Amino acid sequence: MRIWTISANFVEKKSNMKNVVYKYGLIAGGIQVIVGFGLMALLVKDGSSKAEYGELLGYTTMIVALSLIFFGIKAYRDEQLGGVITFGKAVQVGILITLVASVIYVAGWLLYYHLGSGQEMMDSYLEQQIANIQNSGRPEAVIQQEISEMQSFMELYEEQPLVMIGLTFLEIFPVGLIISLIAAVLLRKKEGQMAAAAEA
Repeated sequence: MRIWTISANFVEKKSNMKNVVYKYGLIAGGIQVIVGFGLMALLVKDGSSKAEYGELLGYTTMIVALSLIFFGIKAYRDEQLGGVITFGKAVQVGILITLVASVIYVAGWLLYYHLGSGQEMMDSYLEQQIANIQNSGRPEAVIQQEISEMQSFMELYEEQPLVMIGLTFLEIFPVGLIISLIAAVLLRKKEGQMAAAAEA
């Protein structure tokens, strides 16, 4: 009977963790797709699709969206674990939320790129990078080589879906990983700490 109870509690905790992961991961990914790509589309439409604006806007939105990792870990700790969570478990929850958000982000970018103004934004990015290379003051041979490499990379990016998917995933996942580690440090709480807080 005791084994059955332990097993049931374990399954329930796993189910509760999945609910938290999906809830906060979907919201974080949705914010990134709707707000981030929506604002980028407005920049492209306005003719202000400079690379630095797009990158700054993209990563700002990403950080805001992925801040939900903190709230997801806190919700799981307080609502499912009685206010106690280890660093490792907190990181696990954070990474799982990041993975869900990353999948949504990648899917959103693919749709935005092929059906929206994503390709136009990337063309603008390429033009700006070429202009920066041309104005770098380096020898002409070096400039032409770098431009050729940049164009080859963009062709690979556009023609190979796995390259696009992989690079897009690597835009968001490291940010989520860093936020997960920071949140885990801030939110970790052991049973001894809970007891001390209760006695105080």
